[in-house]
Amino acid sequence: MASDSDPRLTRLANSVLQPGFVGTTAPDWVRRRIADGLASVVLFGRNIESAEQVAALTASLRAENPDLIVAIDEEAGDVTRIGARTGASWPGNLALGAIDDTDLTEQVARDIGHQLRAIGVSLDFAPSADVNSNAMNPVIGVRSFGALTDVVARHTAAWIRGLQSAGVAACAKHFPGHGDTDVDSHHGLPRFTADAEEIVRTALPPFTSAMDAGVRAVMTAHMLVPAYDEELPATLSGPVVNGLLRDRLGFTGLVVTDGIEMSAVSGPYGIGGATVRAVAAGVDAVCVGGESAEESTTVDLADALVRAVLEGTLPEERLAEAAARVSEFATWSSGLARAAEPEAKPSDIGLVAARRAVRVHRGGTGAALPLAADPHVVELSPTMSLAVDGATPWGVGEPLRALRPGTTSVRLSEAELRDQDDLLDRLALAPATGRDLVVVVRDAARHPWMSEALAGLVRRRPDAFVVEMGVPAGEQIGAVHLTTYGATRVSGIAVAEVLVGTV
Repeated sequence: MASDSDPRLTRLANSVLQPGFVGTTAPDWVRRRIADGLASVVLFGRNIESAEQVAALTASLRAENPDLIVAIDEEAGDVTRIGARTGASWPGNLALGAIDDTDLTEQVARDIGHQLRAIGVSLDFAPSADVNSNAMNPVIGVRSFGALTDVVARHTAAWIRGLQSAGVAACAKHFPGHGDTDVDSHHGLPRFTADAEEIVRTALPPFTSAMDAGVRAVMTAHMLVPAYDEELPATLSGPVVNGLLRDRLGFTGLVVTDGIEMSAVSGPYGIGGATVRAVAAGVDAVCVGGESAEESTTVDLADALVRAVLEGTLPEERLAEAAARVSEFATWSSGLARAAEPEAKPSDIGLVAARRAVRVHRGGTGAALPLAADPHVVELSPTMSLAVDGATPWGVGEPLRALRPGTTSVRLSEAELRDQDDLLDRLALAPATGRDLVVVVRDAARHPWMSEALAGLVRRRPDAFVVEMGVPAGEQIGAVHLTTYGATRVSGIAVAEVLVGTV
């Protein structure tokens, strides 16, 4: 392989890669790569069974390199790794933006930071600084603090202050802003079609606020931004990474890619080609392993970088510069952890925040809270973006059952609702005879099948209670309409408490 011919270049190439891996203990290949220059790893839900297990895992990795960057994609909310098996212990960004209390946002992020630092994480790929100005956005949604630039900017800064005060480095994403798109970059190439003036006015302020708050890492978006580059996605674009982020905004920290195997960049260029183009464009660290977590992937990407240097398509000075920034960030983040405030006692701030986020709209049918009878819960479940672990628990049925053991529930997908009219009759009437009906939806406005099913259920049962756990639509239907601004475990608990009247 090309990397075998130059060990020095191999070490440089290894240092700019941030691979994931499979398993709850450190694989031998990861240890070998750390010894050969690998400076970062990324943890996913598949690596996590318990806090004690992850702490042991990260300690074993740092035995190879004390300054190893251990990263995770823990936004809390719907995108959680440490809560992948249980559901998140904190509401996500949209809930925090809806409350609009920056002190609370800072407290939540600090609590997240304490838990991450306790398990050995040094870099969190959060917060999302995207302004979700397109309500049909399939990949950002509740991950954003909202649709207003000023709200997103101040909560982005508060989140970063809170997280970093606990000793974990933050990473603002997805530069230059993924909120005004309608394609999921896991599957295709989104286009951000605003002109440069509008981007500066609406999308960039949260990133400048992040820098003012002390962020030292920024993640790029896999999307085309024709105002700056008509050909290459932002991650692979020198005009975006160097021209806009570094030269215009003055960012001097670590620039990291979103998952390089995502189709928006790997589809046209291949995973190796996208990696080389990203580093050549000014990116310092390449995140990989959400979908491609084999040793062979890391080997292939290191080889691609070395080969590009040897063939003259990637200047060695650029690879060395990227490696130096990774090293500088690793040293800084290690110091951040050592200098952080003492670890806090376990906190219920996540549930406190989730309770504050719940909004209640009463319709005109005379129905009232709390529920008068044991409920029957119908949860309509969409296909989630790959950013969200589809196995993460969510919903209202289980939290309601914990409070009202007589609760019954069913969860249905689009495929299961194809024979809709007959099934809706059975859902709305037969199981719920003598019961209150609670219908739970998630981003109903983005899913016509869900909106139609919801409307059909409410027509059959005008006394139904409706819970929206995604981005709320403009129309509020049902006898009582409740909004949680996210589908986390604590959001489910909070709305269940409202339904049964325990708060």
